[in-house]
Amino acid sequence: MTRSEEHPARPRRRLGFRWYAVLLGGSAAAIATQLAVDSPVVAFVTMVAIVSSTLAMIAVGLHIHRPTHPLPWYLLAASAVLFATGTTLRGVSEHSVHPIDDLFTLLGYLGVGLAALIWLGPCQVRGNYDLMLDSGLIGLGALLASWTFLISPILQSHAAMMDTLVAALYPVLDAILLTVVAHSVATSTRSETSLRLLHAGLIALLLGDLGYSLETVGTAVRREVLLAPLLAAYATVGVAALHPTMAALGTPRRIHPHHSRQRASFIAVALIVAALVPAVGSSLEPLDRVVVSSLFALLLTGVLVRSERAIVRSARSERRAQYQADHDMLTGLLNRAALLRALHDPEQWTQQPICLLFIDLDDFKMVNDSYGHAVGDELIATAAARIRHVVCREDVVSRYGGDEFVVLSQLARHEAAVLAERLIGAFVRPFALSAGEIPITASIGIACVGPRSSDTGTEDLIREADAAMYFAKEYSLGYAFQDDVRQATAEPRRPIGHPAGRSTTTAV
Repeated sequence: MTRSEEHPARPRRRLGFRWYAVLLGGSAAAIATQLAVDSPVVAFVTMVAIVSSTLAMIAVGLHIHRPTHPLPWYLLAASAVLFATGTTLRGVSEHSVHPIDDLFTLLGYLGVGLAALIWLGPCQVRGNYDLMLDSGLIGLGALLASWTFLISPILQSHAAMMDTLVAALYPVLDAILLTVVAHSVATSTRSETSLRLLHAGLIALLLGDLGYSLETVGTAVRREVLLAPLLAAYATVGVAALHPTMAALGTPRRIHPHHSRQRASFIAVALIVAALVPAVGSSLEPLDRVVVSSLFALLLTGVLVRSERAIVRSARSERRAQYQADHDMLTGLLNRAALLRALHDPEQWTQQPICLLFIDLDDFKMVNDSYGHAVGDELIATAAARIRHVVCREDVVSRYGGDEFVVLSQLARHEAAVLAERLIGAFVRPFALSAGEIPITASIGIACVGPRSSDTGTEDLIREADAAMYFAKEYSLGYAFQDDVRQATAEPRRPIGHPAGRSTTTAV
């Protein structure tokens, strides 16, 4: 008995849904209490309680789930303390603690940004350029709205230069954080519950910062209302740390971008916001007009690039779908439906002599039964490559079905005989497959017609070539024309034989 059998791996402990509901419900009740009671003391006690519980939940989550990369959670815990310290100092006094309160808040932004970079860094995303373009457009739209309705009024205020610059920096950081959140939302999956909770917490943090920015430009907002989204963000981050999926945060994983329609909706909102800019343009200073015009131009350029890439991607998908509808995926040759459409093309085949060569591999079923279908598929693909190498570029080559192939070419009868000889010669050399060298031959039936009208039955042409192929296979002729079958049917007592017999020459 191995050590792993003696001591099986202990499953990670998981909290039930009821515990998550209790934790979130308790935090919501505490936030509602501080909203109802207009008291700085109650607000301070509530913040200390929620931040402390958040730190405790992160510590418990790290202890239980033991993530491979715990650094993002340490950064989020430190950011919660920094944000709470900055908020508390800002509520103590309006001016005496500046710029210390802003320093703590900006350090909190730094911690959140580093954590986001760590959990987004290992994501390997297909179509990453489109995803980054969408995220950037969402960020540009947010920055355009922030400049028009927040940053510009802040810059026009009569506050001290340092206070003005710091206050204007917050909306810029929020736009960058919104870009990161949008990119992370687009790459997350339904199974990553912890990451989704973090998204909800960061969005709550953005809403709280928006409230503080509105207060800076003169909008009257109660401090308790401003504090509520931040407390909700802390509580949500703590609950996210308790979920088992938190262990995967920051680990490498391959992700396919999705939610394209949702991202398009956000971009549409950004364009609507941009359309509202001219309505307030009369109150903008010359510098503001330059900035807004530049952002608006970047936004429109990005939308045009996104549209162009979407059109190219759609055209590529349409071509791929058309190729898959017309071709056999194993051999890359045309399939039966595409062959029939080619035969019905009046511009290509009417008023011209054509020959149809129907090729069948001899004893292919024995190969399938002896070596398996995987080796049989190898044989089919290799045989198709040899046929394609022998015929001309202008000829139509199709896998008609199973081990049957069809070659359609503009040839006279004697030219078709030469082509048939070369095709048979292509099968003289054994096939080097994964199971070893396997010898196999082919039988070919040929049906030729002179210049025909568009109403000539193509099914009759295929049927005659098929009958000629079976005739050649039955008498080991290598290849036979439809005339040979008709002659044998009309004169049954005449000895059957083909002057060429089965060729042993190799393809040229």
